[in-house]
Amino acid sequence: MTKSVAGELAGLELPVERGCPFAPPAAYERLREQAPISKVRLTSGGQAWWVSGHEEARTVLADPRFSSDRRKDGFPLFNLDAATLRQLRSQPQLMIGMDGGEHAAARRPVIGEFTIKRLAALRPRIQDIVDHFIDALLATDQRPVDLVQALSLPVPSLVICELLGVPYTDHDFFQSRTTMMVSRTSSPQERRQAFTEVRAYLDDLVTRKEAEPGDDLFGRQIARQRQNGALDHAGLVSLAFLLLTAGHETTANMISLGVVGLLTHPEQLALIKTDPGRTPMAVEELLRYFTIADGVTSRVATEDMEIGGASIRAGEGVIVSALSANWDPAAFKDPADLDVDRGARHHLAFGFGPHQCLGQNLARMELQIVFDTLFRRIPALRLAVPVDDLPFKNDAVIYGAHELPVTW
Repeated sequence: MTKSVAGELAGLELPVERGCPFAPPAAYERLREQAPISKVRLTSGGQAWWVSGHEEARTVLADPRFSSDRRKDGFPLFNLDAATLRQLRSQPQLMIGMDGGEHAAARRPVIGEFTIKRLAALRPRIQDIVDHFIDALLATDQRPVDLVQALSLPVPSLVICELLGVPYTDHDFFQSRTTMMVSRTSSPQERRQAFTEVRAYLDDLVTRKEAEPGDDLFGRQIARQRQNGALDHAGLVSLAFLLLTAGHETTANMISLGVVGLLTHPEQLALIKTDPGRTPMAVEELLRYFTIADGVTSRVATEDMEIGGASIRAGEGVIVSALSANWDPAAFKDPADLDVDRGARHHLAFGFGPHQCLGQNLARMELQIVFDTLFRRIPALRLAVPVDDLPFKNDAVIYGAHELPVTW
């Protein structure tokens, strides 16, 4: 295959829909083989660098010369219109948009909430939640059942609600609004309205938490801030927005696609049924294989540099494709094979570097508990329709399943 010249505009316009849940778009492989860093067009206008190689992706995500600040000129937000971008930039900065010491200072007080030790104390409650919804599955006479609505969505929604102290009765509200914010089918006006409504809801929630702090993540953050003599209401609202919107949609889609992946690879499913000790590694492989969030690890260069043969100039946008990197044969032998024994912990499904996903240990725990419990309690679970007939999401940010009919 002919190699492209670094800096030459590749024949790709972002975002690209996935045609199949079991493989990245064909253009990803083509670009990765031609040049691991290529220039692409954005449907919102302009150009950006597209990073598709695993080694190059890790280099970019770990390099402090690439900024996460969405307010900087050149930052590539390919799925937002200009008015939505102005609205986003007018709000207090989210942690994912901070750099250097500012980011470290914002992350440090929260990271203790997601340590393996603290999350281990949550394991019995997560197990109870999973068992509750599987009890309901087994009690129904209806077949088939939509696993998205019956299990995939409610489990992470309830877990994140309990962790943050959000009333679960409000989960339909924020679930519908966050879906609208990331869906390609939403109009720019709908995205802005959903963003406004979620921020207003969380502003009110934080106000109520400040009046009556509870034994939850925000209660502890409020107590810590008051002890330090500086209550940051706007910062807490931004933190709530980040954790609530990121803490359930991605995990819900990973549950659904993980079930699809295991049911369509019965020899792999048999391995974890026989030996649940394999499930943690199976989760890593499923995360690599599906890479629910792709192209959201965007950056903008703050100085001129050369990486992977590409001369990147200050002010130019860079988009790292976690999906392409996770299917790079230089990092993962036979990447199209789903192999639960692969040991794929170096995947980029949770990002890499300083901004690596804060809630990754929680997501791993939820996925392990769901897969082990679901297939132990309903060993005859199977898809109720051919996999080609499943309605998959092809949104610009999050990939998943609209519905997942199953029976047993």
